[in-house]
Amino acid sequence: MILARLPVDEQADALRSVLARNEVLVEVLRGAAGLDLPGWYLTAGCVFQTVWNVVTGRSPTDGIRDYDLFYFDDSDLGWDAENEVIQAGERAFADLPAVVEIRNEARVHLWYEDHFGVPCAPYTSTEAAIDSFAATTCCLGVRLETNGKWRVYAPHGLADVFNLVVRPNPVLAPRAVYDAKTTRWRGQWPELTVLPWPEQA
Repeated sequence: MILARLPVDEQADALRSVLARNEVLVEVLRGAAGLDLPGWYLTAGCVFQTVWNVVTGRSPTDGIRDYDLFYFDDSDLGWDAENEVIQAGERAFADLPAVVEIRNEARVHLWYEDHFGVPCAPYTSTEAAIDSFAATTCCLGVRLETNGKWRVYAPHGLADVFNLVVRPNPVLAPRAVYDAKTTRWRGQWPELTVLPWPEQA
C-alpha cells in the first residue's frame, strides 16, 4: 500500500499507526501528556524520521538523535521558568533510552538570531513555530489529548513525508540550515528526494 495515496483522513490514521511502531516515541508522548504543558507537541525529526524508517524498512528509531518537545508559555519569558520545565522533563524521561529536548517556543526570538544569524519575530503559538521549520516536510507535530486521542498538526499535509520528499520552506531558517540538515539526512536515508532551495529566497 502506498501511504501517500490514501485519502487524507486515512493518512492521519496511517501516520498514527506508523508512529506507534516507535516505542520510545510513544513513551515520550505519554510522559509529555503527564507534564501538562500548554500547547505542546512532539515534533521535528523524531516524527518524520520515524516515518522514513518504517517506510524504508529500518528500525523505527534508526538515526533519531533526539525527541523535540515544544510548548508555548508566554506568561514568563525568563530562562528560569523554562529551565524548571526542562528539569521536570529530565525527571519524567529519566528511564527512557532517548534525549528529550524541551523548548518553550515563546522564548525562541530571544536567542534565534545569535544561533542562526537571522532575526526571528516572536511566535504566537507552538504551531507557528512548527510552521517555520527549514523544510515543509518537517512541519509536523503530534500530541496526546486528555481523551487519549492523537492530535496531528501537519500544515503541508503528509504526502511528502510518506514519499520521502524533502521540500524547502524558506520562511525563516537560512539556506545553510536547510543544506546542512539535508546533507546529514541523505547520509542516513539515501532514498530521500531533496528538492533544491529556491534561488529567489
